[in-house]
Amino acid sequence: MRERLDCAVLAVGREAWVASLMGPHAGGRLHLHAPWGAHGDAAMLEDAALSLGRYDACLLYVDGAGLGAWRTALAATRPPGAHLIAYAVDLRAQAIHDLYALGVADFIRPPFCAESLRARIERLLDGAAPPAPVLAEGDSCYGLAVSPGGPVDEDALCATILQRSGAELEAYAVAVASRQASSRESFREAKGRVIERFERAYIHAALGRHRGNIAMAARAAQKHRRAFWALMRKHDIDPAPYRAEASPRAAPDG
Repeated sequence: MRERLDCAVLAVGREAWVASLMGPHAGGRLHLHAPWGAHGDAAMLEDAALSLGRYDACLLYVDGAGLGAWRTALAATRPPGAHLIAYAVDLRAQAIHDLYALGVADFIRPPFCAESLRARIERLLDGAAPPAPVLAEGDSCYGLAVSPGGPVDEDALCATILQRSGAELEAYAVAVASRQASSRESFREAKGRVIERFERAYIHAALGRHRGNIAMAARAAQKHRRAFWALMRKHDIDPAPYRAEASPRAAPDG
């Protein structure tokens, strides 16, 4: 573990944000720099300081307004030796997937957490696969979730699928899509497998919550009863076990 890490910050039109971060953090173990000043732009990725390894990483401020510029810049140049980390502000799953494909190594999300950034830089320097950020709202420092190319605890996710937020499911989808893109599976095969797993998990969870009552499970899922029943037949799911004994996690109906 290094005593000090140095990270450049590049943010287009975010002068106040850049200024607020400059200097030492995490007890002096992480130092943030603005080598291009607060008025840098995406073209600054070509700066020789990054390729020469002057910094351990570079933090890129990426929001919806600047996403297009970053896509163009990253497609044009990938500074050798630079670990790029995006400070992702209100980005959807597809945007995150695109940035991964363009060479961004990892992500952090608001609010800024110096300890989280330092830990992620250390993992990149050690050559470890970076963890994807948990997208749940309200975390001051995002924890660890599934990572592209890394192991995905699908059983744990499926067991708690009804308690997952849409953002968490998006993070899972991004991780699986990134992993499968490097496999021999076609797009159609990989997509079909993910959808099939989601459908099975959701139907099992819904039946468990409603003790095998198909009508109530379908209503809660906002699906027509016939469509819900069709999914059960498609995946050969029998509601009888849920009727015989209520799931330990089942919530009372009423």
